[in-house]
Amino acid sequence: MPATRPRAIGLLTGYLADRALGDPRRGHPVAGFGAAAAGLETLTYRDSRGAGVLHVAVLLGALAAGGAAAESAAGRRPAGAAAALAAATWVALGGRSLARTGTQLADLLDAGDLDAARGLLPSLCGRDPATLDADGLARAALESVAENTSDAAVAPLVWAAVGGVPGVLVYRGANTLDAMVGYRSPRYTRFGWAAARFDDLANYLPARVCAALVVACAPAVGGSPAAAIRAWRRDAARHPSPNAGVVEAAFAGALGVRLGGPTPYHHGLEIRPTLGDGDPPGSADLRRAARLSTLVQCAAAALAAGLLLAIGAGRTGR
Repeated sequence: MPATRPRAIGLLTGYLADRALGDPRRGHPVAGFGAAAAGLETLTYRDSRGAGVLHVAVLLGALAAGGAAAESAAGRRPAGAAAALAAATWVALGGRSLARTGTQLADLLDAGDLDAARGLLPSLCGRDPATLDADGLARAALESVAENTSDAAVAPLVWAAVGGVPGVLVYRGANTLDAMVGYRSPRYTRFGWAAARFDDLANYLPARVCAALVVACAPAVGGSPAAAIRAWRRDAARHPSPNAGVVEAAFAGALGVRLGGPTPYHHGLEIRPTLGDGDPPGSADLRRAARLSTLVQCAAAALAAGLLLAIGAGRTGR
């Protein structure tokens, strides 16, 4: 069996486990990694880039070593290799929970329960929900669904295909560190620099794969591929993130909505550029975004596994 075939089987099994089970309700390894990172921060924190580099290197180095050890323990047995990657991929993915939470928030907005919607928003993004009305909540949730379709679904699948167990674990760790310390707040402007830059590098290719899949899947939710491409090309570069802007612009164009504008965080207000055309999104648009996210995730899993199988078939044919 070509080495790429167990990897393809493991990747698809991990994806299907996420679709069937979602995130573990208790004892999620990502939460454990976050707790370890927070504990280490009490020792490594200094208001400097060098301290942030050390923080990231220690934590991601540990994940790389652990992932390599797990892959080595699986040995050359195809079933063991597939099982190890399936477990790592499931741990790294958050696609089902993302789409489900987006739909739940849309339901709360339809019911007029803004307090409950504000309580749910922090599970999607780090914005301050206290100042947001219904339109602000819908926009914040849709932007988060768009960005995290890449971060929590497409990127783990890409890194599982490219780097196996170490690759997908290091990616998930990098993304978690960026969410913890990658903010432009007074505390993290320098210390979080390394986490933010590493996350930008790790997401560069996956974000563009995700945007391309948004274009391809747009008609399935009544969207426009041409408008998605136009918004991606015209608006993405104006976003402060080199990757989030690509995916958010593609979603905005595909759904025919306008994203961006004043964006409140706990550390202060940021003014984001406009992405896409049309009206600001509402609950119906958020529900369509959740469906589009689910379709893109499925397409990404099929694409990643298909490429691995094609590579394996090519090697066998030589």
